[in-house]
Amino acid sequence: MSLMWIPVLSLLGSLFAATTNKLSRTYAALTIAIFPVVALAIVLYHTSSVLDGNVIRESMQWIPLLGINVSFRLDGLALLFCLMILGIGLLIILYARYYLSSNDNMARFYTFLMLFMTAMLGIVLSNNVIQMWVFWELTSISSFLLISYWWHSSDARQGARMALTITGGGGLALLAGLVLLGNIVGSYNLDDILNNGHVIKEHALYPVTLILILLGAFTKSAQFPFHFWLPHAMAAPTPVSAYLHSATMVKAGIFLLARFYPALSGTELWFAIVTLTGLSTLIVGAYVALFKHDLKGLLAYSTISHLGLITLLLGLDTELAAVAAIFHIINHAIFKASLFMATGIIDHETGSRDMRKLNGLWKYLPYTATLAMVAAASMAGVPLLNGFLSKEMFFAETLHQHVLGSMSWLIPVLATLAGAFSVAYSMRFIHDVFFNGEPVGIKKDIHEPPRYMRVPVEVLVALCIIVGMFPNFAVDSILASASLAVVGEDSLPQYSLAIWHGLNLPLLMSFLAVTIGLLIYWQRKYLFQFNASLPDVDPKTMFLNGLDRIASFSEKIMYRMETGSLQRYIAWLLVTVLIFAGIPLFDMLQLAGEQPLQPIDPHNMIGAGLLIVGAVATVICHRSRMTSLLMISIVGLMVSVAFTRFSAPDLALTQLTVEVVTIVLLMLALFFLPHRTPKESTSLRLVRDVGIASAVGVIIGSICYAILTRPLNSISQFFVENAKVGGGGTNVVNVILVDFRGFDTLGEIIVLGIAALGIYKLLLNLPLFMPASDGEGRPWAIERYPMLLASISQALLPLALMVSVYIFLRGHNLPGGGFIAGLVTSIAMILQYIARGSDWIYSRLDINYRKIIASGIAIAFVTGIGSWFFDRPFLTSWFDYFDIPLIGEIELASAIAFDLGVYLTVVGATLMILASLGKLTLASQQKEAK
Repeated sequence: MSLMWIPVLSLLGSLFAATTNKLSRTYAALTIAIFPVVALAIVLYHTSSVLDGNVIRESMQWIPLLGINVSFRLDGLALLFCLMILGIGLLIILYARYYLSSNDNMARFYTFLMLFMTAMLGIVLSNNVIQMWVFWELTSISSFLLISYWWHSSDARQGARMALTITGGGGLALLAGLVLLGNIVGSYNLDDILNNGHVIKEHALYPVTLILILLGAFTKSAQFPFHFWLPHAMAAPTPVSAYLHSATMVKAGIFLLARFYPALSGTELWFAIVTLTGLSTLIVGAYVALFKHDLKGLLAYSTISHLGLITLLLGLDTELAAVAAIFHIINHAIFKASLFMATGIIDHETGSRDMRKLNGLWKYLPYTATLAMVAAASMAGVPLLNGFLSKEMFFAETLHQHVLGSMSWLIPVLATLAGAFSVAYSMRFIHDVFFNGEPVGIKKDIHEPPRYMRVPVEVLVALCIIVGMFPNFAVDSILASASLAVVGEDSLPQYSLAIWHGLNLPLLMSFLAVTIGLLIYWQRKYLFQFNASLPDVDPKTMFLNGLDRIASFSEKIMYRMETGSLQRYIAWLLVTVLIFAGIPLFDMLQLAGEQPLQPIDPHNMIGAGLLIVGAVATVICHRSRMTSLLMISIVGLMVSVAFTRFSAPDLALTQLTVEVVTIVLLMLALFFLPHRTPKESTSLRLVRDVGIASAVGVIIGSICYAILTRPLNSISQFFVENAKVGGGGTNVVNVILVDFRGFDTLGEIIVLGIAALGIYKLLLNLPLFMPASDGEGRPWAIERYPMLLASISQALLPLALMVSVYIFLRGHNLPGGGFIAGLVTSIAMILQYIARGSDWIYSRLDINYRKIIASGIAIAFVTGIGSWFFDRPFLTSWFDYFDIPLIGEIELASAIAFDLGVYLTVVGATLMILASLGKLTLASQQKEAK
């Protein structure tokens, strides 16, 4: 079964979740859960093969020339994370059904949750680092949506913005590091990178590459000093915290460290940076967690501490440190997710997370209290629970490292101290919440939650006990497989998951951690007094102040550059062109080449003369805007004629239709602008502008002359020779657009759609100046829709549509295609808007142009994906010839489907822009007529 279906099923679940608004809460949760269940079944199908030491790979060509393919890879590490993402995700889906109130939009919540699940699955399964980065950024976006789910809360909005800023910035650093990594190895394929670790570490760019990748990992996994975003992300609903901030999202950074461990580790730079960062995070998180009164705040800082523990293990130069890190990833996900969900139950039933108010809940929530206490005990490292086993392995590994040289003894000492704080804050969680008197100020009737709300907690707590008591049975095989993928060797060093290893130093460290932790909690009032005397440092305030300073600095720069003078902007642009284009000309000894120029004939002279006259007239008449618009239309028309003269009918048709659409757009825009431009330029500015324009003319003219007099090696011959045999079309231009450079065209129509949507939103309900008369001072005609124009436009519509269809269908072999056909259709339709008005059109043809744009892009994208089913690169065209009775032999090509997507996007985008502006124009005329 294909690995691609694992993230695809999750994505389909996200799309389906968006349609479940009208379903009952239980039915919606159960139907949405089907998608991750099937994905989990696919993972389990491959589990036995992966545990046997195999690595399952799948790849589909995307951009072969750049070495970028859609590739998936399932090894032991990816298997472990897939099981965590899908398994805990299913529990969260069930838990959220009961946690969210009837006022919460469950469809929106599940849509974002499944989108995040898709992103995480994409990260762990990607076998291409660029593909991995795309999913990496998708986790930042989807987590932003989840954290800000309660958007009405200021804390939620600020927490989401903080998380997106920190992790997004780290994502940019990661992208730079991955690009450098791909350049060093010569491939973006993960297999190639992992197999060339020695090449990477010996390269001069290794330090820069390592630091950039570590920045991405540290920001995502909330490592010190980037840790402060995680506690503020706790403004999200508790199911989000349980899933993102304990089991998955913050583990993405850890996954990145583990994934690149074979390629990047083993150097002093790795050990120094990763070890010290992990150690700092471990200590800071454990210390601060003790003083948090909010339950989720305590769990957030404890999560930071445990993430630091895992990072520290990956930075230690010992044989089993990586194994211990993987083991603690498993255990932390289990006990921390259960603790967050137990906290959610407490908040759900009491309406508070303040431990100063939550006292004595054992009496009211005995079952939930038992589950929470077991999970907290596991977090503290109590024997017979899973947290004890991995923490003891952690203590053992700190004893066998030499990262800090003669000062390496500090690491086990600080690790024991962090373990003591872990016991202290776990004890506070247990005692202050479930014992310690009676609740204070709780007005709700406290009782146990609905039965199935506890099931996810029960499952995870049961795993805490099973893994703690029977580790070899429960996790040995998956731990060995995942660890082998991290270590990157043929076999793992020997290790034991036994509960009892005899009386040894790690056991003594565990005993000291428990004893000192209980002592810290018992005498906590002195530590609280000491902490209260320290300066109050609020990371949130510092972050917001930092953003304000950056914004203020940016505004100063903007005000210096954004003066509102279009002349100044163009001047800076042209001066830049002069510098970069003109300097190389001074290095040329001779401007003219050996190639003779073509003779000048009368037709070319007339065309060039009209072009020059039109351009000069546009400049001279620019203060009379209608006249300058007519002059510039001459320029566009002559460019179209020039394309025709030089045997480029496709470009001529495109230029002509674009010119018509542009002129219509400018005509509509002129309605809202003054008809004459006042004289603004001083004599000095006029001299400056003439000087810059003349210099640009000299430079560009010189470049053109140098090119025309030299032999030109063009790639056009390749396209001419391969258009028919490779793309199935004789129209070389169209074959290039829909086949050879189809990926570029797809990007262009996406940009066109985005631009149209942006313009639509800008024009929506935009208050504009409404002129009462034309440029000569004459009032607007009472008859808004002239009968002659209406009659002609109505007769032209079917003819134009027929021409549009003709141009579209023949585009693969003759001049035409989806872009030109779309413009012809748009011109015909916009003429109806102008002649009849928006109300007349909408009453007869209610078109949603946004859906047309979306449909066009979707059709083009799906056409590209279809190539994969035939094991061809993305957007590769298919064509064949068929003999149809009574018609004869015809050619069918898949490119026509892609061209249909282009056609719909062009029609939707053009009409959305023009109709929106035209609607404003007509509305203003109606207002004036009244």
